[in-house]
Amino acid sequence: MKLRTICLHGPESTGKSTLAPRIAAYLGGEVVDEYGREYAEARGIDFTMRDLLEIAKTHDAGARTMVAAGLRPLVLDTDPLMTAVWADMLFGERDPWFDEWQGTADLYLLFDIDMPWRADGTRMFGTRELRQKFYDLSKAELERRGVRWAHVSGQGEERYANAIAAIEAAQADG
Repeated sequence: MKLRTICLHGPESTGKSTLAPRIAAYLGGEVVDEYGREYAEARGIDFTMRDLLEIAKTHDAGARTMVAAGLRPLVLDTDPLMTAVWADMLFGERDPWFDEWQGTADLYLLFDIDMPWRADGTRMFGTRELRQKFYDLSKAELERRGVRWAHVSGQGEERYANAIAAIEAAQADG
């Protein structure tokens, strides 16, 4: 099966934004950049649920525009499922819009927390306990939704190779 959309999913500081362009280049595709980072850099990280909805809806609109334009494959640097997990982390609940959203990707790559956490001014959950909780909630969201996903771990080039191997395995499995 030819994957049209591949979403990089998981906690902060796990290499998603670094690997997205490399994966897209390997596949001959395009990247849908993480809108949440742009939003946080412009407006700060004191998020409300309304902020998270704006982030998710804006990111989703950009992805839908690129799909409609025929750009494929698309590598999504997160999507509304990830923003829903942010709501769970920040507020312990989420707006119903997140559970109603149906635009899931063909494949999700869940990035492990086996990399060092790096503060960058927009990241919030750097302790081992909070990183584990974020990872667990991220995995639970994929399982709850019943989407196709693969776990990606490793350092540096190994992480990239593992991501590519997971994509190739998914394409071979159809």
